This record gives sequence, C-alpha cells and structure tokens, in this order.
Amino acid sequence: MFKVKMLFIGPNESGKTVLANFLSDTTENVGGEYSPTQGVRILEFESQPQGSGDKTYEVELWDCSGDFKFESCWPALMKDSSGVVIVFNPDVPSHLKEIETWHAMFISSQGLQDNQCLLIAHRKPGTEVEDRRLPLASHLSRLPLIHSNLEEEPEDVRQAFCKYLENVVKTMSESREREEMSIIT
Repeated sequence: MFKVKMLFIGPNESGKTVLANFLSDTTENVGGEYSPTQGVRILEFESQPQGSGDKTYEVELWDCSGDFKFESCWPALMKDSSGVVIVFNPDVPSHLKEIETWHAMFISSQGLQDNQCLLIAHRKPGTEVEDRRLPLASHLSRLPLIHSNLEEEPEDVRQAFCKYLENVVKTMSESREREEMSIIT
C-alpha cells in the first residue's frame, strides 16, 4: 500500500480545513464559525482509485495553518511530502498574490514536479462565480487548477482531487522504479 503525504497550504481563511474535512470524509468542525488551524492538523484516510482493482493508498492530509507565525515549523512539515495543494479564495485579491509566496516556499524549494502540485480556487458558500479565468503568474498557470464550490459541485471536486492523487502516486512509483534501477545498474 502506497503512503501519500499531501500538504494543504495557502492564505488564512481560504477554506483549507473545509476542503480537507470534505475530502477525507471527516465531520469535525463542519459549519459554524471560523476557527483558524493552529500549526497543523493531520487527517488520515484511505483512497482507492477508480479501476485500480484492490489497489489502495494510505493518505495523510496535512492541513497547515496559513498563519506566518508558524513559518519556523514549515521545513518539518515539508519533509517527505508527496504533493502540495495550494488552496485560495479567488474572490480575495490578496490571495492571488499570496499564493506566489506559498509556491516559492513549499513547491520551488522542494523541487516538486508540476503534477505533484495542485491549485484549488475555493469559493465560500453563497458567492457568485463571475469569471473562472484567474490572473495567475506564469509559473502558477502551468499547475493543475480546480475550481471548488462544495455547495454546487462537491463530487466534481472529489473526483478532480482523486485524479490528482493518482497522478502523484504515479509520479512516486516512477521515481521509486528509477531509484531501484539505479541501484541495480
């Protein structure tokens, strides 16, 4: 069984915890008032990709605080991560600039491939979607992007995340095979 460590990062109040709870089928703190994550929450669950037979992944979803007061802990959180998901609210203009910082700190610094990263433009319930095109920096526009609205299309979000998870596992498998072949030869 593959073990996958996914980091959920991004600005404060972007919806990381709501998405993490939804994707891991956790019901803790659903609804109610905003309560910022302190440091990190680790959610563990199993995922079985469609058409994979009996293949199952053990997923650790690390729901990281968006507060920079925890910045000194981030190197420890990044250790052995398989993928990084940047969650942001596209209706908050400062988030579009902040995700560049998150990308630099968590993705560029680790040398992750584009298919190990995911952007989720998460809208809060009740907001209107005027335009799905976002003014992203060129290095961010190469990354896969999911538009998330858990009120209207929750299963679309889940399916897109599962597809992303499969890509991460495929990348991990290929990397492991290359490593094993380099030892053999």
